[in-house]
Amino acid sequence: MTLAHPAGYRPPPPGTHPPLDYPGYKSTSLRAPSQAPIVLRHRLTEVTGPLLTAGHNDLIGPSDHDLTTQHAGEPIGQRIIVFGRVLDSDGRPVPDTLVEVWQANASGRYPHKNDNWAGALDPNFTGGGRVLTDNKGEYSFTTIKPGAYPWGNHRNAWRPAHIHFSLFGRAFTQRLVTQMYFPDDPLFGQDPIFNSVPDPKARERMISTFDLEATQPDWALAYRWDIVLRGREQTPFEEPHE
Repeated sequence: MTLAHPAGYRPPPPGTHPPLDYPGYKSTSLRAPSQAPIVLRHRLTEVTGPLLTAGHNDLIGPSDHDLTTQHAGEPIGQRIIVFGRVLDSDGRPVPDTLVEVWQANASGRYPHKNDNWAGALDPNFTGGGRVLTDNKGEYSFTTIKPGAYPWGNHRNAWRPAHIHFSLFGRAFTQRLVTQMYFPDDPLFGQDPIFNSVPDPKARERMISTFDLEATQPDWALAYRWDIVLRGREQTPFEEPHE
């Protein structure tokens, strides 16, 4: 059965989102469902909250937007500013969206018990932050540029530098997860996660843009990355719900 889209809705072109089972990314064979999902009726918990609007953002701490000031000392690595807008399919800003990030440190290591490769841990960097978009749909993080890391998917496999993004809407069922990359990374060609997005133009939308005007002199380089939730210019997400 084909469901009709609402008037004015512009679905993303084929190839925008990665398939749930992608042979090049080996662990998807264990994660991707082998049977059709069972649709459950939404109850009150799923269709209400989180209440992330002005006056209700007390769950966000004063240092959540600045990952370089969350500990007693300065983290090691190149300080960067990652900023942009969250937009709908018509280019309109989406305010009051919870944007969360998590990332590896400058040596390419996460502070997780299962991450035990030889990259150094940084006691002054744990790699997690969150903000709410403002009334212009804008967000901004100050952080450290993450390093590449090996991940064992294939011979000599290394992940390009990237930052994970999660976006929450007005209900718990409205969550999208994606990854942001940095321009001119030499590891793009051999990374099956990046290349699991079929459309080359859609892959380009996951790559941030260096912004010299937004760079803060003697302090931090800046990278702009806009996130489009729906439509022809939609950002690729890990689990599309079309």
